[in-house]
Amino acid sequence: MATAQQPENKVQETRTVADLVEDIQALTTEIQELYCLDEIPWVVGYSGGKDSSCILQLVWNAIAALPPEKRTKTIYVITTDTLVENPIVAAWVRNSLKQMKSEAETQGLPFAPYLLQPDFKETFWVGLIGKGYPAPRGKFRWCTERLKINPSNRFIRDVIRASGEAIVVLGTRKAESIKRASRMKKLEAQRVRDRLSPNMNLPNSLVYSPIEDWENDEVWIYLMQWENPWGYSNKDLFTMYRGASADNECPLVVDTSTPSCGSSRFGCWVCTLVSQDKSLAAMIQNDEEKEWMQPLLDFRKELDAEETRDKRDFRRRNGGVQLYERNLEDGTSIEPIPGPFIKEAREDWLRQLLTVQKEIRQTAPENMRDITLITLEEMSEIRRIWLEERHEFDDSLPRIYQEVTGEEFQDPRPGADYSLLGRDEWIVLEEICEGDAMHLELMAKLLDTERQYRKKTRRVGIYETLEKCFNTSSRSPEDAIKNARLKRELSEAVSQGDVAKVKQMTLGDVAAMNEVDEGESDEQVTWASMKFKKEE
Repeated sequence: MATAQQPENKVQETRTVADLVEDIQALTTEIQELYCLDEIPWVVGYSGGKDSSCILQLVWNAIAALPPEKRTKTIYVITTDTLVENPIVAAWVRNSLKQMKSEAETQGLPFAPYLLQPDFKETFWVGLIGKGYPAPRGKFRWCTERLKINPSNRFIRDVIRASGEAIVVLGTRKAESIKRASRMKKLEAQRVRDRLSPNMNLPNSLVYSPIEDWENDEVWIYLMQWENPWGYSNKDLFTMYRGASADNECPLVVDTSTPSCGSSRFGCWVCTLVSQDKSLAAMIQNDEEKEWMQPLLDFRKELDAEETRDKRDFRRRNGGVQLYERNLEDGTSIEPIPGPFIKEAREDWLRQLLTVQKEIRQTAPENMRDITLITLEEMSEIRRIWLEERHEFDDSLPRIYQEVTGEEFQDPRPGADYSLLGRDEWIVLEEICEGDAMHLELMAKLLDTERQYRKKTRRVGIYETLEKCFNTSSRSPEDAIKNARLKRELSEAVSQGDVAKVKQMTLGDVAAMNEVDEGESDEQVTWASMKFKKEE
């Protein structure tokens, strides 16, 4: 393939506007040649931001310049709505896709826009409120794959299954970060075709990044000087970025030495992987008409609280106690790793979220009054998790929903409102347990397990399930933590070959340590499995 030659000078600090124009012309030819080379479908990632808008505009203009008989290959344009996007940006993207679809049909172009969403079982609120996951952190980044990567990968896999291969077109640039630049350079060395890098996550797909060497200012120059081909306003995009900059300034550069607002990033309004949501805060600060989003910012601060131990279980989700060394001012302490949010905390998160949704529906502009922070499908799945997996048969979700919204909860899941156990039985059980939280949890699990097996023709597995209830909920927090520490001490003694310390432990202690919780079989310690090092 005779790919158009790119300008050899890639030192962006010295590249002139004339160099950029030359690069755009070369890229146009390159895109056209790549498109016409084979029948492999293209998938363009579009987020509505400056980089993805730039790359889509480049591709659109290049394909529009081809003769109609050569525009035979579908170009899928995919956007993933995480359901927790910045509301302003989410509305911008949805309207952009509608306009894009209409213009593609009018202009006779092969662009097919798709708005993707995460599976309702993998959304942010199902993870946090349903399963009790803590807000995402650097070491527990559970959100990105579920909300962004999985929906896109599912779509691309479907394209690959139908066509055998796919070329994914992205607006990634080396100038975005040092980490991104390093990763892109490594992939360059593995290229199997000109300008096409392997997709390490999806076999039979290649990645094409036409503007990988562009700087922020060059992206803005292109967007401001070349008209948006699907009829959307790049100036409005520029204004949106400007409003998301802390200093409310986003200069239109004519000299590449002038800084731009290209570093503004739009993302999930609940994101706790960054220290603060600068773009959302700037939008509210710079525009009085956007002050209705202040409750979102306040709620995010609640999610980002550094200390949440009082709201979280002392066990992991599988019921096991896992210890770690916690650094304190006066030394270290061996403590259990905090687990998922407890029942009261999860209920409180739901109550706060619904309250915020109700408030902003009353204060938002008319065109945003139908904003939805959490869908009925998400709440239905949260309700199912609380009832079936957590055995919280008091069924508090419909009650919380009605208290906050004043409306009856309409669960879309068939048969969701049928239950033998309910709020009345829960209150009786609370009275019987007299404030003993672990006793209440154990009794609720045992009763609800029996209920779940009640209608089965074969009750195979019920004894194992009941045994798990005792293994995870029969000990008080103090006893469970003590047991975990004994297991830790014995494990350390065995690994160090300290026979004397092991002998000091009674058979009763060892028997207790052998009662390992589900999911911790690798930590089981039995007399038969102990191997001691020879004493020197």
